[in-house]
Amino acid sequence: MRHLPVRMARWSARHAGRAIAGWFAFVVLCLVAGIALGTNEATTKDFWVGEAGRAEATATEGGLERSPTERIMIRARSGKLDMAAAGAAAQDVTERMRDLPEVESVAVPVRSKDGEVLLVSVVLNGPELKGKKNVVPLLQQTAAVGADHPDLVVEETGSPAISKGVNDQRDEDLALSERISLPVTVITLLIVFGSVIMAGVPLLLALSSIAAAIGLSMVASHVMPDAGVGTNLILLIGLAVGVDYTLFYLKREREERARAGGRLGPEALVELAAATAGRAIVISGLAVIVSTATLYLATDVIFSSLATGTILVVAVAVASSLTVLPALLVVIGRRADRLAPRRAARRAGRGKPARAGKPETGRVFGALLRPARTRPALTLCLSVLVMLGLTVPALGLKLIDPGKDTFSRDIPAMRVYDRLTGTFPELFVTHEVVTRSTPEQAAQVKRALEDLGRRAQADPLFARAPKEAESTKDAQDAKGPENPANPRTRALSEPTVRTSADGRISVLELSVPHPAPSAEAIESLTRLRQDHIPATVGRLSGVETAVSGDVARGRDYVSHESDKLPLVLGFLLLMTFLMTVWAFRSVVLGAIGVVLNLLSAGASLGLLVLVFQGTWAEGLLAFDSLGAIASRVPLFLVVILFGLSMDYQVFVVSRIQEARQSGMSAREAVLEGINRSAKVVTSAAIVMVTVFGAFVALHLTEMKQMGFCLAVAVLLDAVVIRLMVLPSVLLLLGERAWWPARRPGRTVRAPEPAAAGSPAEVG
Repeated sequence: MRHLPVRMARWSARHAGRAIAGWFAFVVLCLVAGIALGTNEATTKDFWVGEAGRAEATATEGGLERSPTERIMIRARSGKLDMAAAGAAAQDVTERMRDLPEVESVAVPVRSKDGEVLLVSVVLNGPELKGKKNVVPLLQQTAAVGADHPDLVVEETGSPAISKGVNDQRDEDLALSERISLPVTVITLLIVFGSVIMAGVPLLLALSSIAAAIGLSMVASHVMPDAGVGTNLILLIGLAVGVDYTLFYLKREREERARAGGRLGPEALVELAAATAGRAIVISGLAVIVSTATLYLATDVIFSSLATGTILVVAVAVASSLTVLPALLVVIGRRADRLAPRRAARRAGRGKPARAGKPETGRVFGALLRPARTRPALTLCLSVLVMLGLTVPALGLKLIDPGKDTFSRDIPAMRVYDRLTGTFPELFVTHEVVTRSTPEQAAQVKRALEDLGRRAQADPLFARAPKEAESTKDAQDAKGPENPANPRTRALSEPTVRTSADGRISVLELSVPHPAPSAEAIESLTRLRQDHIPATVGRLSGVETAVSGDVARGRDYVSHESDKLPLVLGFLLLMTFLMTVWAFRSVVLGAIGVVLNLLSAGASLGLLVLVFQGTWAEGLLAFDSLGAIASRVPLFLVVILFGLSMDYQVFVVSRIQEARQSGMSAREAVLEGINRSAKVVTSAAIVMVTVFGAFVALHLTEMKQMGFCLAVAVLLDAVVIRLMVLPSVLLLLGERAWWPARRPGRTVRAPEPAAAGSPAEVG
């Protein structure tokens, strides 16, 4: 591996045209292959976990799975509702919906208790996850009915409409984040390089890497289903690491160019850069890939999708840095060499001296490094105490699986949902009790489930009391059959038992008038599982029982992630240690890397809890606090942060190792390596912080939390860890930091300069 980056750079430098054409052909091939195969989207069963997953698997086996359902509300635009006009609109809705191939059935209209709202429920064909695609014709018909009945408000909501709204909003948010991050990235690169062409190279490679990774992810989805989040992460991580890797390589090539003073040609310069920065990029990319791969241990389709997207885009970004980047640099270098005499002549004609090289660190970096250089022990203690102090709030971390109740009210379907649940609170949550038995037990199971339904309805946590339900049903029977033009007031929350055709599987649906994240809804699930079921159907021998539903899904998902966390974290720490030891042949550096990564992750999670778990920052960051952190965020962030922290660790320590191998003392090597890497690491951090920070402007709270935590972690890692803690530790340890590796016995010289325009043989 040590000489591979040099060999690849040498070939690309000597065959620049073919390397550039080959790269963009590869990108196009990836996209074409992905589009041709399409995306294999995860199905409902891919999301099943815990008891809720077992319940849904059993219900699906009996043909009793949950169907996507839409609710159309009809109310007066002003004043009292004209029931005749509302009935006509309901008739229109019913007829239009029944004509759609996407619709399975349309229920009779239901009038609210106050008589001000008429509700039509529509069940869609197909599995639950397909609802967001099939709902578009329904929304169009609802809008058409509203236009035909201008005195009424006809509006639609439901899980399919909400899911579509969330997807549309996410797409708009991602476009906004790109409009924010791309200009800042360009400006940062212009400041670093002072050249439009050189600033455009990292951006070009990052965007092409993202395009290739998106195509590859579509291909990979046929092996590992896509949960619908991989593309978002490819954009997020791809822009960050793609620009970073190119930035490190470009910076090193410019250093070698300045050092050679015109004695080396472009081919030789990229080989020199490949021997150092190229190797560091490979190690860094492998570290991110290995760290991210631990997400597969969570055995969760969402984490697997996130891991696949990250691994692909990092691998492609590394490949671009080792292949097409050297070729582009050679082309740009040849052009610069041709223009150099003319530029020098113009400057001489104006009486201006040749430009002197800029110092590696400026005043800001010098000031940040001064404490570690002059008082390493004190700097280390204070820095670690600050990081530990920021970690303290993480001890109060609370996890929640965000459901539809937590989505932004900027989504029209969510505003309708609020009006729907305000009028029909029993539609907030449904618990589904699923049983499996022998056909001979079917009647006995049904009686036990009906008894369970009566017990639940007598519980204040559930929707309605039995007497109210019975009286409503009796009144309904007395009024005769319903039709859309003659709506009745009818209970939506009556417990219903459905049984499969073979009598083996039954499902009882119970309504709860509380939103899914609420304490009351969670308590109702606990009481159902621990009290009501054991007292009824749980007493029947040979009958399997499990509970699913909105609340059960979320609670079981959080529990599943909590159970997997120790395994993922353990492997993550082990892989981080082993990768560092392998890269630098030092056990001490391996241990230091693990501790520093834990400090970065802990401090960023502490700030995440401090900001998002409370309410004080709601107005500042435009979010509604969930009172907890989205359950996927901590595990995902710890894994990604470990990988990104390894980026900086590898680049900084590589520069220190080079200085040490050149014959410097341990102290001199640390200061030299930090000085040479400080500016480029900080520039790379600015790019990452901008990309991640742009996600704070998104509507989805979960994405806000991810973006905030990643941005904060990168900032803390680049400034506090790499400029204060790491140099302090290495200065205090001296040569002991490299144990068990011995101090080099000879100076490793750079390759002798070759004639201008000819490649130097490196490695």
